[in-house]
Amino acid sequence: MIEILLNALVVFFVVIDPIGLVPIFIGLTMKFDARTKRRIAIRGCLIAFAIIVFFAYFGELVLNALSIEMPAFRIAGGALLFWIAFEMLFEKRTERKAKRADEASHELEEDGDKEEEIRHIAVFPLAIPLMAGPGAITTIMLMMDRYGDSVEGQLTVISASALVLTGSAVLFMASGWVQKALGQTLILTVSRVLGIVLAALATQTVISGITAIYPAG
Repeated sequence: MIEILLNALVVFFVVIDPIGLVPIFIGLTMKFDARTKRRIAIRGCLIAFAIIVFFAYFGELVLNALSIEMPAFRIAGGALLFWIAFEMLFEKRTERKAKRADEASHELEEDGDKEEEIRHIAVFPLAIPLMAGPGAITTIMLMMDRYGDSVEGQLTVISASALVLTGSAVLFMASGWVQKALGQTLILTVSRVLGIVLAALATQTVISGITAIYPAG
């Protein structure tokens, strides 16, 4: 189970990319005080976790309702994860997320209600799609397909996502210090290295999907 936990932790950490989200979180919450930032961070991570758990247990039912088999989903999911890795390597993902967050922030500023704005930021864009986006949803479904045959395996995968989201909340709450300590250059370097790891994992996922359809021998 330790191997499963480590594998799931690496994948979720790469896909959610909490370090890369720190500058975006700072931009979204720069006008709020420290207490409000903590509320947004915790609420956003809890909502993201609820979404991930939902797709962990009901995602396959959605696929079945659409007559999509898991091997096909593995191939499509692997391709999506590979695209995310490509964006990480060439800094496109951070730019896209920052642009989406900026657009959402401007929309919320027009409403004028601070409490409503806090709730909205936690849900969109922080929880969806910055943390529980297509990549995280695809990852949890693929992980549950691979390791979810036993209750222990399911709990291990869910625990991995919970640990990464908990770490994300901690990083968000200490976002100012994290950005100063690491610096933008180191954040981008870590993102690119993780992108290479994700590309390899995505390739393996595509291969497992193809071999499920066309078994060797």
